[in-house]
Amino acid sequence: MRRLIIDTDTASDDAVAIMMAVAADDVQVEALTIVAGNVTLAQGSRNARYTLQLCQADVPVHEGCDRPLQREPSTAEWFHGQDGMSDQNYPAPHAQPLQGHAVTALLERFGAAPGEIDLVTLGPLTNIATALAINPQLAQWVRHCYVMGGAAATLGNVTPAAEYNFWCDPEAARRVMHSGMNLTLVGWELSCGDATLDDQEIQDILALDNDRARLAIDSNRTALQAVRSLQGQTGLALADPVAMAVALYPEIVTKAESLYVDIETHGEMTRGMSVVDVNKVMGKAANATVCFAIDNARWKQELLRALR
Repeated sequence: MRRLIIDTDTASDDAVAIMMAVAADDVQVEALTIVAGNVTLAQGSRNARYTLQLCQADVPVHEGCDRPLQREPSTAEWFHGQDGMSDQNYPAPHAQPLQGHAVTALLERFGAAPGEIDLVTLGPLTNIATALAINPQLAQWVRHCYVMGGAAATLGNVTPAAEYNFWCDPEAARRVMHSGMNLTLVGWELSCGDATLDDQEIQDILALDNDRARLAIDSNRTALQAVRSLQGQTGLALADPVAMAVALYPEIVTKAESLYVDIETHGEMTRGMSVVDVNKVMGKAANATVCFAIDNARWKQELLRALR
């Protein structure tokens, strides 16, 4: 069994990614660590625990950093709804978060099993960066880290230059990028275009007629409106589930390259931009594997399978 920890600012697409992970036959999700981002820390924790409850998954939840390292919080209710779940008024979950901070949990869990557990990050990298500041050895303890963040040589989704997770806490993203951790970057653009779910594919999911399928679509109704009106997509883009698909099924990646990546932290118009040295003009050693394309049909197949 592969061992997995998920760091998440749980809103609607995070919830789908979590459902994919707990449904995978060969994966043991050992913990969720919650970070502020899409929604407040408390709301993200509630959404994560509700999602796990719906899946009947007994996974501990640890609450972590409630704001970026150096910046004011910038939530994304405009994209996900006031509760992060398209304001579907889901009931409060029964389970409570565990006592203790998520950063402590990350260090303890990875430190107890160095090189054995993968990490998937779905939100701003504040928890991970904070843990690295306390003990840089975390970078070697993590077997592999799959990061939903950035935009590889393409347009951003919260500013013209930047993807939301990196824009929200660019200092954290930069610290992680230069930590020496074994990183794979899955940019938001991989969820666009042919990777979006069209109207028929949305109906195919709803036709599964179960709670997981309904949560996947209903919680993303505000996001669907946003991607159509603000980003010009015709279908539903699900960035976090695409990243989870890459983590669960690495063979889904059809084009990737080891490259040097840095994060802009000072630019007036480029805050949070992932600067990917595609042409290797900087002459610096690669610090991440950057995904440029995936098998869109396979990604959708795995999503449908997970929601059955």
